[in-house]
Amino acid sequence: MGRFRRKSCLTVLALASFIFLIVVILKSAPQEALNLPGAFGQDLLSNANKMEKPQNQPHPDTNNALPSTDNKPDTKAIDLNVDTALEKYPPPNYNVHAFYYVWYGNPQFDGKYIHWDHPVLPHWDQKVAAAFPTGRHSPPGDIGANFYPALGPYSSRDPAVIDAHMRQMRMAAIGVLAISWYPPGMSDDNGEFSDNIVPLVLDAAHTYQIKVAFHIEPFKGRDEKTMFDSIKYIVEKYGEHPAFFRHKTRTGKALPVYYIYDSYLVSEAQWALLLKPNAEHSIRDTAYDGIFLALLVEEKHKRSILASGFDGMYTYFATNGFTYGSSYRNWKSVKVFCDDNGLIFVPSVGPGYIDTNIRPWNSQNTRNRIKGRYYETALSAAVEAGSRVVSVTSFNEWHEGTQIEMAVPKSGPPAYLDYSPHKPGAYLEITRKWADKFSGEWLF
Repeated sequence: MGRFRRKSCLTVLALASFIFLIVVILKSAPQEALNLPGAFGQDLLSNANKMEKPQNQPHPDTNNALPSTDNKPDTKAIDLNVDTALEKYPPPNYNVHAFYYVWYGNPQFDGKYIHWDHPVLPHWDQKVAAAFPTGRHSPPGDIGANFYPALGPYSSRDPAVIDAHMRQMRMAAIGVLAISWYPPGMSDDNGEFSDNIVPLVLDAAHTYQIKVAFHIEPFKGRDEKTMFDSIKYIVEKYGEHPAFFRHKTRTGKALPVYYIYDSYLVSEAQWALLLKPNAEHSIRDTAYDGIFLALLVEEKHKRSILASGFDGMYTYFATNGFTYGSSYRNWKSVKVFCDDNGLIFVPSVGPGYIDTNIRPWNSQNTRNRIKGRYYETALSAAVEAGSRVVSVTSFNEWHEGTQIEMAVPKSGPPAYLDYSPHKPGAYLEITRKWADKFSGEWLF
């Protein structure tokens, strides 16, 4: 859960390399459907200002546009006037949120691959596990995902990659990214520390008028006390940044929004100590107050979330039917429950699900994209439930195949899926098309 070359010969080689690079840049970058500006800005190069072209663009092939597999840098400074560029994008919709992951790394920026080399996870039943492969993936040709990113196996700290991501989000009219977050010095089991990437994301998001919320992961030792400390840290370090997302409530307060992943791992009584007014470690009516959204998994969690003092709930999983919360058929009743109890309901929609490159035994949870229809069905269900705000699972969770980020065809082995017959930006376009359906004030 890459990229890394004596005298007369050098001159010829340098010239040839330069010509080849120009051809690559002009031919390889995927363009979005319906005349939306390209995520890499090739259509905007006539404007003036500094910005880098993202790393690891797909390289042309005799049959398909394929991602680079040679670890060599493919970066070129270009000129771009961002203010002029933004006029060509749809306005950001701050009722459309997307979960965003910054745990990826490659040798150029991080000294090694991170997450792209994800281990193949064994089944918990040894008899079942014996029937499936083990080991780790070996980037750049073999990555821990069923799709291949248009940017190649990138680093989340690469400013050009972050910029390309913000472009893609603006193309999709996404107004808020919910960044996966661990406290300083902590990380997920496969990654490394990532809190220091947050300032890069905030700065880039602000350039594109996108806001940043925090998706707080189940870090070691998470309880009411460490949660208070974590929220305090976030607000004091990032709260004054113009890209820090605050939602204006009916009381006139502008409060940050926090998604709390696997919130059920902390007891109802512990959450109440943090989220109930006048409780021992209450965060309410302090400088660190916020809008806290719990993860709804089982039906019984509705009552628990209410009793814990949360402000609302979200469903996260992109697999329809996987949990009570992620099942579209339940969303109308969940919305009614939330309305009756003064809670916010934020259904999570996804383009599909497949994680068999890291969990080869998990094919039963695969949800085919059906050429975009699966995603549109989820979006339609969120609209029909009456939700004014929606969360997208995900912008770039490649391991689970829920990404809407641009993906490109890639020849194997191993074999990769792609968005055919649509273009690499198809899911950005679907998101943009549906964004207007989520509007108005949140009932909070």
